[in-house]
Amino acid sequence: MKAFTQVSGIVAPLDRSNVDTDAIIPKQYLKSIKRSGFGVTLFDDWRYLDPGEPGQDHAKRRVNPEFVLNQPNYQSANILLARENFGCGSSREHAVWALDDFGFRAVIAPSFADIFFNNSFKSGLLPIALSAEVVDTLFKRCAEDAQYSLTIDLAAQTVSDTQGWTQQFDIDPFRKHCLLNGLDDIGLTLQHSDAIKAYEAQRAKTAPWLFA
Repeated sequence: MKAFTQVSGIVAPLDRSNVDTDAIIPKQYLKSIKRSGFGVTLFDDWRYLDPGEPGQDHAKRRVNPEFVLNQPNYQSANILLARENFGCGSSREHAVWALDDFGFRAVIAPSFADIFFNNSFKSGLLPIALSAEVVDTLFKRCAEDAQYSLTIDLAAQTVSDTQGWTQQFDIDPFRKHCLLNGLDDIGLTLQHSDAIKAYEAQRAKTAPWLFA
C-alpha cells in the first residue's frame, strides 16, 4: 500500500449528500478483483451520458460536460470534497479502489458510512471528517477558485490552503501509523515474517505430515 504522508493538490467539489457506493462504482464493474482499472468508471452513471459495460472502450462514450470530474480544471484533482454520509450503501471495496485508481488520495466530508470509512484505510485512501460549517467554507472557496488546492499533512493532522487557512482533523492513532508507513493488513502481518517462519520451521519438525 502506498504510504500517505503529505499530499497537496486541487480539490474537486462534489456537492452531493448521501453518495452511495453504487454511484461511486456501479454493480456491473464488480466482477474484477484486480484493484486497478476502475478509475475510468468512477461515478459512471453521472460521468457518462450513455450506459457502460465492462470491457468496452470508455474513451468512445459520451461524457456529461456538467459533471465535475469532466471539467478541465479537475482532471488532475487528487482531493475530493463531498457532503454528509459519503460512501453509504453496499459494502463494496471497489468504491475505494475506483477513487484511488482515478488519483484521489483523500476525501473530505462531514461524515462517512462506516464500512466505506473502514475500507478506505485498507487501501491508503484518507477519509477526513470535518464539520459541515468547515465543509461549506471549502465549497465556497472552490466556487471562487476553480484551481483551489489544499495540503493535507497526516503527521500534523492538518488541512491547509495557500491563503493561511488551517484546520485540524482527528484520526485513530493506529490507522495514522498504518497510513504513514504504507501498511495494509498484509503489510502488518509481514512485519512478523521472521516469527512466522520460525513457527513454521518448528511445526515442520513436530508435525511433518502437515508439510508433506
